[in-house]
Amino acid sequence: MTTADFIALDEQWSTHNYHPLPVVIATAEGASVTDVEGKTYLDFLSGYSALNFGHRHPGLIAAAIEQFGRVTLTSRAFHHDQLGLFCRELAKLTGTEMTLPMNSGAEAVESAVKIARKWAYQVKGVPAGTAEIVVAGSNFHGRTTTIVSFSTDETARADFGPFTPGFVTVKYGDAEALRDAITERTAAVLLEPVQGEAGVIVPPTGYFAEARRLCDEHNVLLIADEIQSGLARTGTVLALDHEGVRADVYTLGKALGGGIMPVSAVVGGKDVLGVLRPGEHGSTFGGNPVACAIGRAVVGLLKTGEFQERSRELGAHLHSRLGELVGDGLAEVRGRGLWAGVDIAPGGPTGREASIALAERGVLCKETHDHTLRIAPPLVITREELDRGIDAITEVVKTR
Repeated sequence: MTTADFIALDEQWSTHNYHPLPVVIATAEGASVTDVEGKTYLDFLSGYSALNFGHRHPGLIAAAIEQFGRVTLTSRAFHHDQLGLFCRELAKLTGTEMTLPMNSGAEAVESAVKIARKWAYQVKGVPAGTAEIVVAGSNFHGRTTTIVSFSTDETARADFGPFTPGFVTVKYGDAEALRDAITERTAAVLLEPVQGEAGVIVPPTGYFAEARRLCDEHNVLLIADEIQSGLARTGTVLALDHEGVRADVYTLGKALGGGIMPVSAVVGGKDVLGVLRPGEHGSTFGGNPVACAIGRAVVGLLKTGEFQERSRELGAHLHSRLGELVGDGLAEVRGRGLWAGVDIAPGGPTGREASIALAERGVLCKETHDHTLRIAPPLVITREELDRGIDAITEVVKTR
């Protein structure tokens, strides 16, 4: 079967809720993938950071296979021998005290919303049914009904109402707007340390320090959504570490599953996550033995510091080279670590056109919005591979 054959199957039988590039991947390893016709590409997207450790990392695959040979699912009706170990190891890695394992990133955010509301009623004393959570415009936290209720992306919202109340939206990076939005009913402030879907937007220096101060002053939880930004993508375990700020609650996902299966978690203090009681929240597959085994292996990789260092060093090289294109094909470059959002200059190709041109040159990247590319190669990529991908981007966007 050809590429066209497989795409035709997808078009006929799968729901059209994505607009993928016309590439059909058959095999993958490290920072490279190969399509059904034998063409090899550099992966410059990493499954939106789900593949921080590359495709089929041998240590993660080995952990999964070993667990597949023992037990795959118990449900949470029973204990199993990987759950407590995973929860302890992830909490220690993130400097927290308690772990709530789930599956998808959206589930982690939904869980954090529920925890924040219950905390507000039981601990802060907010009147029942009135709790509010302050969020940022241009956010991306998932696509469930509640989460799109506080999205500002009309594509994500249109025709999915009525929406869940209880959310107040302010401009990202605007500390004054955040201050004005907090009231006695505020349970939490939910923010991404770096806004990925918006184009890899880094907030102004001091923004999160002020957010932390405001939350402390008003007895409000600070929730950091680290599903894309966390687990070494920006050069630290948690992207919020760059700000020297600690959140009360973190949501984690994507790379936590090693690119093998969906694994997510909410981590935080016992005084917050401890408000949940049996029967109030759960998931049949959340914290299953295979997920925990893979998650433990991911934590093991991060404990060495190797991937954080690679992200910092290769990220500095990435940003240096992309910065040379500003004014010559690019309008702006943003990001941290091995993660960049680049705005193509007016008169250049659209983001979609640039993504297709890059694929033709053997580099897989993806647009966000009309003229922005997101660049997030696996952290196992070599400097030579990175340069090859940047060379392709240069060819596509350079104007002179």
